[in-house]
Amino acid sequence: MITQIGEIAEVIPHVYVNTKCEKVDQIFKSSPKLQGVVVQDGSRPSALVMRARFYQQIGTLYGYNLYMGRPVELVMNSCPLIVDYSENITEVSKLAMNRPEEELYDYVIVTRDGQFYGVVSIRHLLLSFAEIQAAIATFLNPLTGLPGNLSIDERLRLCLGQARFSVLYFDLDHFKAYNDTYGFKAGDKLIQATASILKETVTGLDSFIGHIGGDDFIAVLNDYNYPELCSGIIGQFDEIIRSFYTEKDLERQYVMSENRDGQVEPIPLVSISIAVVTNELRSYASIDEIVRESARIKKVCKKHSFSCYCTNEGEQSESVLRH
Repeated sequence: MITQIGEIAEVIPHVYVNTKCEKVDQIFKSSPKLQGVVVQDGSRPSALVMRARFYQQIGTLYGYNLYMGRPVELVMNSCPLIVDYSENITEVSKLAMNRPEEELYDYVIVTRDGQFYGVVSIRHLLLSFAEIQAAIATFLNPLTGLPGNLSIDERLRLCLGQARFSVLYFDLDHFKAYNDTYGFKAGDKLIQATASILKETVTGLDSFIGHIGGDDFIAVLNDYNYPELCSGIIGQFDEIIRSFYTEKDLERQYVMSENRDGQVEPIPLVSISIAVVTNELRSYASIDEIVRESARIKKVCKKHSFSCYCTNEGEQSESVLRH
């Protein structure tokens, strides 16, 4: 994916500060589609002359006689937007759109190693920006803005080569009953609230948060410091979940909803289960092995009616629980 501004730059004619305006006029007339020329100071760009502004000045009552035989420095923009080849297209787009209104459609000048490299038109810049946004969207979950499955798989592959990792799988228990009772909009808000908790809590160096889909999330840590993190997430979740229910449902601690067999019965309030997979006592050869282990641990979590986390740390030991 193209991300650097220099990758979309094009070469256009350049002139120098002492070049006469009549020379610029000749360049524009010989290239009808050219919207501007760069003014250089040696090999470095220092100014810009855009076609529309040039002819606005030349076309005044005395403009032709006043400017045509004189240096281009009289009509040039001496403070154009100049960026380095490696600048991010998204950041350059922001800079370009923050320029004065009369300069919004001016070329963006690109340099490389301090020398003139080319220019980018606003049309080309915005089209490239839109392509980048569309590409980014394919990697992000539209509901939460968190990385989706493509990014998750890539991050899990990195785990396989790490000395330490902890993979945390999050699942909202009884979410379907909540969705059926309160509606999908309320369900979406609950998912977004869960994502917010994870964003605020999972802040370790190079840590990763992803949205698998629906009410399933994942976090990857480069250490084994998950106990306090899990407890904190559970504490916050159990606090915010109260605001998603009516007083009546909170008081009785369930909602009446259909189970998987289509029978209406009391369903507990939503809780959060966290299945933790680490390589502290066991190594993993593939992503599939991590996923299978997390599925096994998740089943242990779901046996409990309260928010909890369970870990694979020690096959002989009991799962660790919090509520």
